[in-house]
Amino acid sequence: MKENRNMAIAYDFDGTLAPGNMQEYSFIPDLNMDKGAFWQEANEMAKVNDMDEVLAYMHLMLLKAKEQNIPLREEVFMKYGEKITFFDGVSTYFDRINAYAASKNIHLEHFIISSGLREFVSGTSIGDKFRSIFASGFQYDADGNACWPALAVNYTNKTQFLFRINKGIYNSYDNTSINKSMPEDTRAVPFSNLVYVGDGETDVPAMKMVNLYGGTTIAVYNPQSVASPTHPRSSKDICIDLIRQNRADYIAPTIYTENSELDVILKKIIDKVAMEQDLLNIKYQELNNNTPSK
Repeated sequence: MKENRNMAIAYDFDGTLAPGNMQEYSFIPDLNMDKGAFWQEANEMAKVNDMDEVLAYMHLMLLKAKEQNIPLREEVFMKYGEKITFFDGVSTYFDRINAYAASKNIHLEHFIISSGLREFVSGTSIGDKFRSIFASGFQYDADGNACWPALAVNYTNKTQFLFRINKGIYNSYDNTSINKSMPEDTRAVPFSNLVYVGDGETDVPAMKMVNLYGGTTIAVYNPQSVASPTHPRSSKDICIDLIRQNRADYIAPTIYTENSELDVILKKIIDKVAMEQDLLNIKYQELNNNTPSK
């Protein structure tokens, strides 16, 4: 494979970049519901109907909003996104890490792969930092009202979006291009240059896929998370298990400030990618310089 200096970092969203679930910041409170009651009802709907859990919560959002006469339009969702707050350092992290990658002659892009809502992510203060937001989303009717789930990203189908990043397919609908054979040296981002950052067991299929194809995975944990009777394992405990089970390469707290543990790990991965590409460049220069003449 020839030199390719494109690099991508794909992130889960809830629990990875922001604490909790995005719907819990303002949407569920606007329904005058307890967050636990909302998720319990969504999970029960999934169980009773043998239904995908992501489709269940999206359908419940539509039902509850209609009951409360809350209009669900794209701009309304984005307003909800504006109220999401992030872990320490996230607001400045993207520009800093991009600058570091550029200093190593690496072109770095960022992607979201989330079971949350793309409309919410787009409305956040960091929504413009991503090349693509692969997340669940709604279809809108002729009046602009959300009427149907357009895309549901669950824990296992997250893996298809890794291939979309790999092949440079930045939409969710083109299944023809993604299934076509593509030579490795023509792909947008080699898997060896891809990093996946997630916070738990729901990220395992994506992590396993990235590891299988030679990329790097980081499991992150909220340092404020502690074990309790209802949650017997803390966020850190879950991440330690992912390391022990060879499902993640590294773990780090969800602190994105400069020189934090996570920041240092990511910079070292960028250094590694840059060095590997430098060596590939040297290899192919030597080969080209010593090509036998006809």
